[in-house]
Amino acid sequence: MDSISKRCEQNEGEEANLQKSNQNFEEFLSTLPRVYGKTPLFDCYLYQGCWYHPSLLQGVIAAQQQFEAQPTDVFLCSVPKSGTTWLKALAFAIVSRKKYSDHSSHPLLHTMPHECIPFLEADVVTKEHTNNRTGEFQLLATHIPYHSLPKSIISSGCKIVYIFRDPKDAFISLWHFASTVMSKDSTHIPLEEAVELFCKGVSYYGPYWDHVLSFWKARREAPERVLFLRYEEMRKDPLPSVKKLADFIGYPFSVEEENEGVLQKIVDLCSFENLSDLDINKKGRHRPETPYAMDNNAYFRKGKIGDWRNHLTPELAERLDQITREKFGGTGLPLYVSDANSHGNETHV
Repeated sequence: MDSISKRCEQNEGEEANLQKSNQNFEEFLSTLPRVYGKTPLFDCYLYQGCWYHPSLLQGVIAAQQQFEAQPTDVFLCSVPKSGTTWLKALAFAIVSRKKYSDHSSHPLLHTMPHECIPFLEADVVTKEHTNNRTGEFQLLATHIPYHSLPKSIISSGCKIVYIFRDPKDAFISLWHFASTVMSKDSTHIPLEEAVELFCKGVSYYGPYWDHVLSFWKARREAPERVLFLRYEEMRKDPLPSVKKLADFIGYPFSVEEENEGVLQKIVDLCSFENLSDLDINKKGRHRPETPYAMDNNAYFRKGKIGDWRNHLTPELAERLDQITREKFGGTGLPLYVSDANSHGNETHV
């Protein structure tokens, strides 16, 4: 039995113990493995094989206990800093294109993409929301790994879109993100130490590789339900991936729309260059009244492929590559291994 399957069995026991317990959440936290002041994003707790910030962990547990998915839901899933903001913008623009055919008044011009699509473990898990599901199509997003998703997401048959990227770029993006949003009284973690923790699996919603593999296994078992999108392919040539995304979630582009350039207009609207230059994303603030509050511009740094070369030494890059070879080798996933001193081609399985 593989590690993910074993973890799925362990999940049921952990959830049952939590349900039976009279402990409050803070007491429950005290029973979990903890890393404090040593991770890129504050302190983290290990729950069901994944590392969480405590405020989000409370939402994860609430989702597992309360959330009821509908067959018409579509979940946008990812490890943090893997293209989540871009995927949200594209999906929202695709499903709302009839309503907002005139892009001059499009919500994305004055609303941050994360505000357009609910985030399961932060926005959705309230009894009011759970009890008022209409059964209509709804886009939702989460960073929860597949093996810890609420059971209703699996049993409902709803669709899942998963975006992933080179672990080295995901790590660098997360490290910069953490530096941007870190509390003033927190100690900034040195790059070398952050790499060491990342390699051990200690990162926001990590281990990174296990997160990707959990959804990849689900995709191989039910390809009609799980769509994988590769960030690098989308950046190099977004049109095919955006068309594939629209087809998968049930909003395909007609021949007329393609001929009229509707697909290209959506790609342009949602491009990193356009979104990052909007006032709302340069000056606005995301969830200002919550524990997750941060400036919108923290979500728009570079969006480049291969930025890790500007930060990682060949030795650090090889450390990450070795784990990628061990974890992804033989799975059908790209290995993302290349010469750290050049811009050579990646190695693939």
